[in-house]
Amino acid sequence: MNVEMVMQELEALGKERTKKMYGSNGAHEPLFGVATGHMKPIAKKIKKNQPLAEQLYNTGNYDAMYFAGVIADPKAMTEADFDRWMDTAYFYMLSDYVVAVTLAETDIAQEVADKWIASGEELRMSAGWSCYCWLLGNRPDTEFSQTKLANMLELVVNTIHDSPERTKYAMNNFIYTAAVSYLPLHEKAIETAKAVGPVEVNRDKKKSKFLSASENIQKAVDKGQIGFKRKYVRC
Repeated sequence: MNVEMVMQELEALGKERTKKMYGSNGAHEPLFGVATGHMKPIAKKIKKNQPLAEQLYNTGNYDAMYFAGVIADPKAMTEADFDRWMDTAYFYMLSDYVVAVTLAETDIAQEVADKWIASGEELRMSAGWSCYCWLLGNRPDTEFSQTKLANMLELVVNTIHDSPERTKYAMNNFIYTAAVSYLPLHEKAIETAKAVGPVEVNRDKKKSKFLSASENIQKAVDKGQIGFKRKYVRC
């Protein structure tokens, strides 16, 4: 399949209601409004195809950019490729659920995520923290440095309340994921969540919202989800 054929198939799957929902989360034109589950049949036909993924990502169409992440071959992507994808990831559904997810399937994931966390740019920071969430939720605990992750939890305590809005979400999620999916720091992550307390995030044209890692960790404990690992990062 070529880029025109994929675009036609995606356009045919678009729904106005889904388009509005994506728009309310920050997506803008061009977009069709395709539910991610409806992309699976096309993805099965194509499997991994990095050149096609690049062409789709470059269209600037939200659905095509998302689908690019589904068929991308992460191992064929370099740090420069991920930086280039981040340059046009204009809101969190692209930075955290397309670029960060794809990065999480590479050997350079931690190295790139570390640079993004230190960048000072809202969506790069958000993608960096999110990438660690995807990694912790999928890879064995032995693949991580406990000291490094403990230092990252300290960084969250010291900076989360002054961080950009989208970054706050990803940092809050990092505390939760460390508590649930990385057993060596389960207790420290619980202490971190308590030290951080509720995190206020401001949303465009909506009243601000409070995030609580502690509450979500407790729910996971109650459901017996501690130690949870995903089989796959990408759906």
